[in-house]
Amino acid sequence: MKYLRLRATSVVLLMLCLMYFITYLDRVNVSTAASGFGKEFNLSKTEIGLVFSAFAYPYLVFQIIGGWVSDKFGARRTLIWCGLLWAVATICTGFAGGLVSLLLARLLLGFGEGATFPAATSAMSRWVSKDNRGFAQGITHAFSRIGNAVAPTAVVAVMAVYGWRESFYICGVISLVWVLIWSRVFTEDPSKHPRITPQELDVLPVAKKKKVTVAWKPLFFRMLPVTLVYFCYGWTLWLFLSWIPQYFLHSYDMDIKKSALFASGVFFAGVIGDTLGGIISDRILKRTGNLRKARSYMVAVCMFLTLLSLLPLMWTHDRTVSILSLSAGFFFAEMTIGPMWAIPMDIAPDCSGTASGIMNTGSAMAAILSPVISGYVIDRTGNWELPFVGSIILMGIGVLLCFRIQPDNRFHNVKTPLDDAMANIQA
Repeated sequence: MKYLRLRATSVVLLMLCLMYFITYLDRVNVSTAASGFGKEFNLSKTEIGLVFSAFAYPYLVFQIIGGWVSDKFGARRTLIWCGLLWAVATICTGFAGGLVSLLLARLLLGFGEGATFPAATSAMSRWVSKDNRGFAQGITHAFSRIGNAVAPTAVVAVMAVYGWRESFYICGVISLVWVLIWSRVFTEDPSKHPRITPQELDVLPVAKKKKVTVAWKPLFFRMLPVTLVYFCYGWTLWLFLSWIPQYFLHSYDMDIKKSALFASGVFFAGVIGDTLGGIISDRILKRTGNLRKARSYMVAVCMFLTLLSLLPLMWTHDRTVSILSLSAGFFFAEMTIGPMWAIPMDIAPDCSGTASGIMNTGSAMAAILSPVISGYVIDRTGNWELPFVGSIILMGIGVLLCFRIQPDNRFHNVKTPLDDAMANIQA
């Protein structure tokens, strides 16, 4: 199979970028399609919020499990099975006949996508050099934000011609195509890839000689500050992903096409933020050699700037101000992603899939709470700006928690009796 003369490492990174794009396309297409199925099924904003958040329950459960599975069985097999499952779930969403079937399809999507990001991090720990971890995490998440940005306008275009159901059928087929290509181009061990070069292998981490048994309890507590910071970020992320398309539609009485265009503009600001965040974090690390400055301090600064960017929403209801404020807020929030996802590889490189899964439970918990609480607040008050108060408060808490992360303090895999019991279960 030809790879357009790309290096093997570039092909793998590109495939992961496409996976992030597709998974977020499949996650947030429901936010725009809600204007179709919400009206057809006569759903309240609180019920629509439940549809948004249903995905997050199994997604939360399978973060840690999926991270461990990818560390133990490999990212290739994990992502093949995950991809098949989330593709089927996306297609099933198009066949929904009401609230219950919508919830079931979104639950299935959460099962399928739960292990994806931890598995991708596990793959990157072997396929990306230490000096480029921030960039790799930033660029892959940038593609996820492209998925956010493309989804509103793409779904509206499909809905205008065919209907909201067809948008899910198309997304599901795209997912199946990715699974097929991934199964052909990825090898667990970079040295076994048919197109890998000696120059590429020289800069990659040395492959593990044996499987690592995870010291669960110490790793959980080591990653706890990181997880809490990621919850604070995740609250804002899921508020944006779930309600921004509806925000412009209802708060400013726009038509669906114009509201989708404005939502896409906000999400494109996140694309830039993701990319720059990873690049800047790596440059700080190369210049200073200080992981705290490159990771946790940078995250703290970006969270504080997010807080400041969202404050104007509390004092004015002007469309231009709202667009600029939301775009700036999402830009700075997304600048945290590159350094945040590099931290599990910095702290626990031997079990980075599990470590990143623990971290991402923070975002998954936020995905459960943020859409539903925000929908309830909107139903009760009719105020579309009020949900952002939670983002402002949590971003401030996140700034303080950043100083507890300590990415330069590497985790030592020392087992406890609980870990021995888990090892016996795994065996």
